[in-house]
Amino acid sequence: MAITASMVKELRASTGVGMMDCKTALKETDGDMEAAVDWLRKKGLAKAAKKAGRVAAEGLVAVKSSGTAAVVVEVNSETDFVALNPEFQKLAANVADIALANNGDDAAIKAAAYLDSGKTVEEFITALVASIGENLSFRRATALSVDNGVVATYVHNSVVAGVAGKLGVLVALESTGDADKLNALGKQIAMHIAATNPASLDISDLDPAVVEREKNVLVETARASGKPDNIIEKMIEGRMRKYYQEVVLLQQTFVIDGENTVEKAIQIAAKDIGADVKLTGFVRMELGAGIEKKEEDFAAEVAAATGQA
Repeated sequence: MAITASMVKELRASTGVGMMDCKTALKETDGDMEAAVDWLRKKGLAKAAKKAGRVAAEGLVAVKSSGTAAVVVEVNSETDFVALNPEFQKLAANVADIALANNGDDAAIKAAAYLDSGKTVEEFITALVASIGENLSFRRATALSVDNGVVATYVHNSVVAGVAGKLGVLVALESTGDADKLNALGKQIAMHIAATNPASLDISDLDPAVVEREKNVLVETARASGKPDNIIEKMIEGRMRKYYQEVVLLQQTFVIDGENTVEKAIQIAAKDIGADVKLTGFVRMELGAGIEKKEEDFAAEVAAATGQA
C-alpha cells in the first residue's frame, strides 16, 4: 500500500512521534493506522511522545568552538540526575558539534542528521526518551563568530570538563594579535560574565524601555526627597552612571583585577596581545532560564498516597 504524506501527518498528530518513524510504522503495518500506533508503542516511541508534555528544565548546557566561531546549546531533561548519565552527556556534546556546523540555527539543528543514526537530531532525541525514561528536548542554541581573533568559551559548574555544565558563556574578541593570549583574555571575561550576568555589551545595547523605567524610578525617588529640580537632575545623572556600571559589561569593574573596568582591562591586555582588541559580543546561557518549573509538594503527595490528605 502506498504511504501518503497525509497518513504520516495523521499518525504524527496522534502520537507525537517523528515523521520518519511514523512513515516506517505505516510501511511495516501496510498503512493500518491502529496497527501503526501499536507498532510505535511496542518500539517505545509512542510512550516517549506522551512524556513530551512533561516539563524538562534540567539537563546540560554545552559549548563547542572552532577558534573563530563557537556555539552554546541547551539540552533539557526532567531531572538533574540525567545530567550524570554518560549517554545524555554524549548527546549534549554531539548536539553542540552539530550546532556549530549549522551556525546555531535551531531549526537546522533539529533537522540535521544525528551522526550515523539514520535519524535527525529531533528524531534521535525522541527515540532516546524511551530508553532514558523521561522527557528530553533540544531547547536552543546561539553562535558567535569573528573574522579575525577568537570566540572563547567557558563552562561554569562543569559536569564534563570544558564541555558541558549548568552555565555556558561565549566571548567574541576581534584582533590580529596572539591567539593564545587572546583566548586566555576571553576566558577571563567569560568568567566575569558568568559571575555578573550583564544586561548588555555597552550602553547603546540596553533596551530603551528598561532604561526609561529605571530613570522614572530614580526620578520619583529623588523627588520624594523634596530637593529642587536642578539638584534632582544632577542626582539622576550620577545614579544612572552607577546603574550603567552595574549592568553594562564594558562599564563593569573587572572581577579578575577588581580595579579596572572591563573596557580598560581589554585595553591593557591588548599591549601584551600585540594588537588592538575589540569585544564584539557575548552570550551567557544558563540552564533552565525562562522555563516555568512545576513546584512539587512532596508532603501533599505522601499524604494523598497514604489517604491522609
